[in-house]
Amino acid sequence: MTQHVLLNNVDHRDLRIITDRSAALGDAIMSCLTFPIEFRDLQAHYPILFQKDPNSGAFQAVTLLGLAQGENLFLTDSGWDAHYVPMVVEMQPFVIGIQQRPGEEAQTVIHVDMDSPRVSQSEGQPVFLPQGGNTDYLEHIAAILDRLHMGATASADFFQVVDSYGLLEPMAVEIELKDGSTNRLVGFHTINEEKLYGLDGEALSALNEKGYLQPLYMAVASLSNLRDLIERKNRTLA
Repeated sequence: MTQHVLLNNVDHRDLRIITDRSAALGDAIMSCLTFPIEFRDLQAHYPILFQKDPNSGAFQAVTLLGLAQGENLFLTDSGWDAHYVPMVVEMQPFVIGIQQRPGEEAQTVIHVDMDSPRVSQSEGQPVFLPQGGNTDYLEHIAAILDRLHMGATASADFFQVVDSYGLLEPMAVEIELKDGSTNRLVGFHTINEEKLYGLDGEALSALNEKGYLQPLYMAVASLSNLRDLIERKNRTLA
């Protein structure tokens, strides 16, 4: 269940957010949504894959965190085992919303999920200062939400263009683990490297002009992290 409410410094003056990372706090997830604006930060740690939105059928990008549903191989007893935490994970329990009053332009606002296990009145990071101003923590969250909003807005064109060049191909990988069991990754897509590297100068120039060439290369480079995921999984097996 979720209970998203508009964040404000009156109703939420004592609000604190638990920023630890654990399964109990909702971090036991196999993947999370991402956008091309984040690929450069992600590619050093995680595989970046693509899948179709079950509702719209449009392509979207995801950060792979585990090899099975409900599994996050970056969670340890001491927290998150990577220098960079995906923005969609780090922003929790906040989400960005759109507010529009009659006769005014739409504005982005911050909502908080009051049913989140991260919400507290006694522990964690304070959201507001005693005088009502934003804490550094809330400013950091606001910056993440703004970046995500920009990334989401721009991503539709990115995927349309990439798909128009036929650069996405289905991926089916069967992984044999050290205990003899297997994991199958299905329902994902990856960049077709042969097609990407075979694009002519005009296509490459068009992609580069839009700023799409770098995230494509970042997504390709990120696939080397699949080996790290497999090693992490093997370390959990007897």
